[in-house]
Amino acid sequence: MSAPQTDVEQVELANTAFYEAMERGDFEELSSIWLTPSDLGHDEEYHDPAQAGEVSCVHPGWPVLNGRGEVLRSYALIMANTEYIQFFLTDVHVSVTGDTALVTCTENILSGGPAPEDSDELGPLVGQLVVATNVFRRTPEGWKIWSHHASPVLAESGEEEEDESPA
Repeated sequence: MSAPQTDVEQVELANTAFYEAMERGDFEELSSIWLTPSDLGHDEEYHDPAQAGEVSCVHPGWPVLNGRGEVLRSYALIMANTEYIQFFLTDVHVSVTGDTALVTCTENILSGGPAPEDSDELGPLVGQLVVATNVFRRTPEGWKIWSHHASPVLAESGEEEEDESPA
């Protein structure tokens, strides 16, 4: 396979790498994909978060997490408590403007919790549908995630609405 030629192709690869690192439970790889102040030429010890491109993350049902430490701790927690996770991305749309890229997609997630005691099998598998927005910034090392926001898609109950016509 040839190297990606366009910014859109490079962002697509960075977005895929983010989800693949989650699937493998590769915390080091996941950490390397998130933007750091030094990626933007700022001092790691002291920086203005607004100017340094401080990262943010919203997991489904969670409050906003701000700052690299808080965001990465959340992923460490998720990885430690998830035996299995797989993402099937659909409706992926990439838009690049200058050094910023926006990816919207639907995460079709299949995950399993810890195995039952005295068993080598996975816990029950659960499917979830989530829409996500991933914002990337261009760095000298390539595209890195600046912000991830994921929201659950509410499933229809399947129950028919009662006829509300006047009697």
